[in-house]
Amino acid sequence: MPAADAHRAIDAVWRIESARLIAGLARMVRDVGLAEDLAQDALVAALEQWPESGVPDNPGAWLMGTAKHQAVDRLRRRKVLERKYEELGREIQVSAEPDLATAVEDDIGDDLLSLIFTACHPVLSTEARIALTLRLVGALTTAEIARASLVPEPTVAQRIVRAKRTLAAARVPFEVPIGADRDARLSSVLEVVYAIFNEGYAATAGDDWMRPALCEDALRLGRIVARLAPEEPEVHGLVALMEIQASRLRARTGPSGEPILLLDQDRGRWDRILIHRGLAALERAEELAGALGPYTLQAAIAACHARARTSEETDWDRIVALYDALGQITASPVVELNRAVALAMAFGPAAGLELVDALVADGSLAAYHLLPSVRGDLLAKLDRPDEAREEFARAASLTRNERERALLRERAGR
Repeated sequence: MPAADAHRAIDAVWRIESARLIAGLARMVRDVGLAEDLAQDALVAALEQWPESGVPDNPGAWLMGTAKHQAVDRLRRRKVLERKYEELGREIQVSAEPDLATAVEDDIGDDLLSLIFTACHPVLSTEARIALTLRLVGALTTAEIARASLVPEPTVAQRIVRAKRTLAAARVPFEVPIGADRDARLSSVLEVVYAIFNEGYAATAGDDWMRPALCEDALRLGRIVARLAPEEPEVHGLVALMEIQASRLRARTGPSGEPILLLDQDRGRWDRILIHRGLAALERAEELAGALGPYTLQAAIAACHARARTSEETDWDRIVALYDALGQITASPVVELNRAVALAMAFGPAAGLELVDALVADGSLAAYHLLPSVRGDLLAKLDRPDEAREEFARAASLTRNERERALLRERAGR
């Protein structure tokens, strides 16, 4: 096999198998850092051998078997915890190919879910959780994570190293938590997945309005969690929210990459397949839930837009009611700002401006660029152009995204 073809095949296999491989190894060695090192050793072996021998029929099993060999060799060399070595040695002795294939599949759901819960452990900062999750579960390289998060590659590498050390120092068990701890930890997992999606959907900084690859990574992670935790309504609610929002990606930018706001988008460019998947996930979440959680409520709001054939047909009264419900369980000024927009659409700009002015007086969103942006829009609709211009200029000075800054300056000029 030509080396270039082999490397492409290895890259594809790694993207598919790495999370499963690391999860299975972490269950055996009880250390995600060591598990990733072993998986990387197996990848190096594949890069050395597969161009000559060809890609094996079961590449996942080959990688697992090679990693097990590496685990045994490391334990022998280091002579660490003799009793543990004997236990692991018996457990991970390299066996015949059919058994290796079974080893890859056995308990893979629990292993992968344990890996996700470990990478998203609250003992880590949000930035560390995102970096570690993208590395271990998303199979992104350090360079890819750095590009996605707009930080230097050494910073990302340091975050990942520190995250592994923190998990080891805190003796975080490699397991799926149970009971109340599981519910609390699941919220951390969903927070990380949605943070990744949001950074792709509306980049906080840089030259691009969106980074769709991050949205795709978050969707893939969300779908994995939904398969592994099928009875959790908020998991399906988050997947529904991301599917529906992702359906708009093609319509959110113009030919030159300039942002196009929701009400101005060509809805014919919305991805109907993603909308269908999102509505199905929302239905599943609503079936499972007693009271709707925050992700499911946000998905229901997104569904109101998805079901409207034109912006004029949007059911703004229902959106206001959904934001009312969301505000009762999530006391957030950002939710209130979104509710103000819905109020303005349902009952006129003056109604929305009253709530926005209350948020201005509160001061908690003083550095949030969308507050003056929304206020500027409402003032423009109320025919108060001088005040609107000032608000758009203030919003432009606050955002770190160049595309968004250009849009706000254009609106100020208009």
